[in-house]
Amino acid sequence: MKRVALITDGSCLGNPGPGGWACILRFGGVKKELFGYDPHTTNNRMELMAGIQGLLALKEPCEVEITTDSRYVSGRMTKGLARWRLRGWWSTKWPLPNADLWIEMDELAEFHRATWIWTRGHSSHEDNNRCDWLAQNAARTQTSSFPDGIPHAPLRRALGADYVPPRPQASLFDEADAEDEDDDDSE
Repeated sequence: MKRVALITDGSCLGNPGPGGWACILRFGGVKKELFGYDPHTTNNRMELMAGIQGLLALKEPCEVEITTDSRYVSGRMTKGLARWRLRGWWSTKWPLPNADLWIEMDELAEFHRATWIWTRGHSSHEDNNRCDWLAQNAARTQTSSFPDGIPHAPLRRALGADYVPPRPQASLFDEADAEDEDDDDSE
């Protein structure tokens, strides 16, 4: 299995507002930069899109070390995503914000062997700083690295930003789930 480094960042001018995402893929001595945009989005969506686009660029299963400065992404991918998946992408009261992108990221991370590393933003990580610049520029100019100018490569699921997962049926564990609500995210 090939070992690949993926470094990601997202940016938004206003939140919500025009957004940009960027990632750098490294395999051996090869470096590839990808970036894109969304005319009206949030920073969290762009952070997720950066990782998704990097993983989509890999055409075969790889061992991928993903570096991000987003605790929103790294924290959920390393700690809480399995619980959300088991709940059908719902807490007992509301759906997971950005469920469409979390579902996409979850499936891609399972396809590859992904490990997640958090780095402090705007620090000494050269590739993260480059991603930050690329993402901000993409947000500002609404441009992408794709030859046809599309904002991003097509998503496998293409559920869309307004996607709300079907509400799961009540279960025997609802009371236990209600006690476990303190870790749920909101945008």
